[in-house]
Amino acid sequence: MALILTVVVPAYNVERFLEKTLSSFVFDKISVRVEIITVDDGSSDRTAEIARSYEEKYPGVFRTISKENGGHGSTINRGAEAACGKYFKVVDGDDWVDSEAFEKLTDFLEASDADCVVSNYCEVNDATGEMTPVEYNRFFPERRDMQFSELAGSVSLALHSMTLRTEILKNNPRRLDEHCFYVDVEYILFQVPYLRSVAFCDANVYRYRIAQQAQSVSLQGFRKHADEHAFVSLRLAEFAREYECSEEAERVKSAYITERTAQMAVSQAMIFQSFPHGDRKVLEKFKKYDSDLKRTNEAVYLRSSALSPTLRLLRKFHFRFYRPILWARGKVLRKS
Repeated sequence: MALILTVVVPAYNVERFLEKTLSSFVFDKISVRVEIITVDDGSSDRTAEIARSYEEKYPGVFRTISKENGGHGSTINRGAEAACGKYFKVVDGDDWVDSEAFEKLTDFLEASDADCVVSNYCEVNDATGEMTPVEYNRFFPERRDMQFSELAGSVSLALHSMTLRTEILKNNPRRLDEHCFYVDVEYILFQVPYLRSVAFCDANVYRYRIAQQAQSVSLQGFRKHADEHAFVSLRLAEFAREYECSEEAERVKSAYITERTAQMAVSQAMIFQSFPHGDRKVLEKFKKYDSDLKRTNEAVYLRSSALSPTLRLLRKFHFRFYRPILWARGKVLRKS
C-alpha cells in the first residue's frame, strides 16, 4: 500500500510534550500508510531520546532527524526534503492530534487528489484545558472539492488546518526562513501560487496549544522577537510584490497574498504599540519598519492602513503625535 501521509514534527526542547504528541499518531492501520518524522532542532533535553524510542517501537513508521539548531522554518524545510508521503502535514512538537480524527483524515487523503486538504482544529488553553473549535464547515457547504479561487475571499488558512500535496512543497523553489519565528504564514502563502483544488475533510484533527507564557505568539514572545516578526513581514511583502509582477500571477491569489501580508503588517504595528509609549528606540524601529514596508510593497502598505484606523492616523501625522494617539486608542479600548 502506498504511503499516504508524511507528518513532520518540529521539535526543540519539548520533552514535556513530545510523548503526548507522538502517541496521538498511533492507530491500527498506521504502519502501512503514514510516516512520522520528528525533526530535532538541536535540543538540549530528552527530545531526541523520546523521538528515537518511538522509532524503535514502530520501525518504518517513526523516524528521527537530528540537526543543528536552525529554527522552526529549518525543521519544515528539512522535513519536506525527507518526506515520502503523498501528502504532507506539520504538527508542532508541543501540540497533538485527535487519534480518531487523524485516522479519518488519513482515509480521506487516500482517496483525494486535491492540492490542499482543509480540516478543523481546536485551540487548547494550556492553563485551563478549555478547547475552542476552529471550523471550516461553512466554507464547504456542498462537501465538494473547490478551486482555491472560490475560497480565497472568505477562508483564512492556518498551518493547523492544512495538509498539502508533498510534490507542491518539493517543487517549490522557495524555502522558509531559518533562525527566526513566525514562518507559519510563509508556509501558507509560499504555496498559494501552486494551489488549484482544495478539499474539506470534516474531522477536527489538530490540537493547538495556546496560552503558554513562553510561546512566540504570547505578548512576551511578540516583544522578545519583534525584530524577527518584522523581518518575516517584510519578506512576505517582497514576495507579494514579486508574485503580483510575475507572468504566472492570478488576480485572486495575488489579492489573497496581499491581504494576509497586510494583516501581518497590522500585527507588527500592534507589537510596536504594545511597548511603553515613551520608548524612543521602539518608536524609531516602528518608523523604519513602516518606511521599509511602504518602499517594499505599497499595496500592502495601503491595505494595512485600511485595516487599522490607528495605523492610518499615525501615518497621517507622520508619527508626530505617537503618544497622544496611542493614549486615545487605549482609552477607547478601555471603554469598549
